[in-house]
Amino acid sequence: MTQYALDDTDVAVIIGSGPGGATLALQLALKGFRIVMLEAGPWVANEDFVNDERAAFDQLSWTDPRLATGSWALARNFPASPAWMGKVVGGTATFWTGLTPRFKNHEFRTRSVYGEIADASLADWPIGIDELASYYDRAEVAMGTSHRQGRPPMPANNNYKVLANGAERAGYRHYATGPYATNVEEYDGRPGTLQDGFCQQGDKSRAKWSPLVSEIPKALATGQLELRTNSQAVQVTLDAGGRADGVVYADEHGALHRQRAALVAVAGNAIETPRLLMLSGTSAHPDGLANSSGQLGRNYMRHTTGVVYAEFDQEVHMYRGEPMAGIINDESRHDPDRGFAGGYYMEMIAQGLPSFTTFMEPGGWGPDFTAKVEAYTRTAGIWICGEDLPRASNRVTLSATLKDHLGLAAPEVHSDDHENDLAMLEHAYAQGERVFRAAGSRRVTRAPAMPSGHNLGTARMSAAASDGVVNSYGQTHDIPNLFVSDGSIFTTGAAANPTLTIMALVLRQAEYITANHGSI
Repeated sequence: MTQYALDDTDVAVIIGSGPGGATLALQLALKGFRIVMLEAGPWVANEDFVNDERAAFDQLSWTDPRLATGSWALARNFPASPAWMGKVVGGTATFWTGLTPRFKNHEFRTRSVYGEIADASLADWPIGIDELASYYDRAEVAMGTSHRQGRPPMPANNNYKVLANGAERAGYRHYATGPYATNVEEYDGRPGTLQDGFCQQGDKSRAKWSPLVSEIPKALATGQLELRTNSQAVQVTLDAGGRADGVVYADEHGALHRQRAALVAVAGNAIETPRLLMLSGTSAHPDGLANSSGQLGRNYMRHTTGVVYAEFDQEVHMYRGEPMAGIINDESRHDPDRGFAGGYYMEMIAQGLPSFTTFMEPGGWGPDFTAKVEAYTRTAGIWICGEDLPRASNRVTLSATLKDHLGLAAPEVHSDDHENDLAMLEHAYAQGERVFRAAGSRRVTRAPAMPSGHNLGTARMSAAASDGVVNSYGQTHDIPNLFVSDGSIFTTGAAANPTLTIMALVLRQAEYITANHGSI
């Protein structure tokens, strides 16, 4: 692997190796940029993934201390672990579920379309579907997304057949096994899916797209990228002129190093990104870097979610096959006659027994609980994924009491459910139950939200510097050579799973950096 000196001043430092950071690294490497990527976790090869959910969680997940507060269910059920994200090369995409819907036009214009909603910080994005369309195309090609760009559809497994049967009988018309970012057949040097059901624990076969099997090895092959693992960024430093000039990071032994930089891009997820920028505060930036607007850490979103499980008389074996290759799109529209703004998807979910028993009824026990566990092989599931509204008071801050293993302030994630979120969730639960009853379910169970995998919005994009943290290219308003390259920059969350949109935004960002690097 190429190696750069700590005092090299012409490198771009990218913090985080998930979909945003890895996409940026590959695109810049192909243009000849010299890149140092800092990843807080280790490199875990596909063959070393553990097909056991509990062991895989410890192997791949970010388990550093966090604190959840507010009225959201996660503050009650998982107060120390409100978010589920990766701490490993490839980031959360090493175990993501893989659905890749695009945003819809109205979801870029929520303030204009939804109007003013009390206690919501709605704003229109400074870009729209037209600016992103070609980048969506490129992202789908890069992922090999099924149903898109000439790629075949994913075959249906039993869990999807139950979902589709119920959807048809319930009167829905827009449902399918994708778009889904796993190869149906060999593509881009990766094999077709084995339908082995273990992709959420890391896909040993390499059929599922992730930066670990795609962008990172391609970037390394250019000879322009140095990847430093077990290297957690703790501070972005500025020069006398107020430009980013380096990143301080801790290695696996806790020793600190400083890599000089000509450009810094932060892609640490919507919790760790604002935390790092806050930890990097200076006398000129007392509330954190790029925070002259006061918006850093605010407008935290994680999608309105919940699960509906349904028991049937016959075996379903939901855990066989791709875990989320099924989606009902009909409710993803904006229709205020339903009693709420925005929309939601109903997505097939398949879990191993450890996850099922943990999330179906957190802390549950007793005869009713064990009866549901005994029905596991006869159970199907729907995961609700809906647009939650941003609120300025829903935010990530630095905890005054909780520290991480380096002695740094841990993030405190505060979130209160908006009335709109609760109305949407109630509607979605009822429709999910309707789908399963139409398919012949004997019993349905409503389960609460699981730790958030879709963490968004804490460095929001805005046209005016007073309204957000970054511009439409993810460039911070305050520091021209400091970028954000993850879901933090979402102005609003939409209903769609975010990974495809993150990748599209970063492809656009990479073009901007390449075209303007001499003046950034």
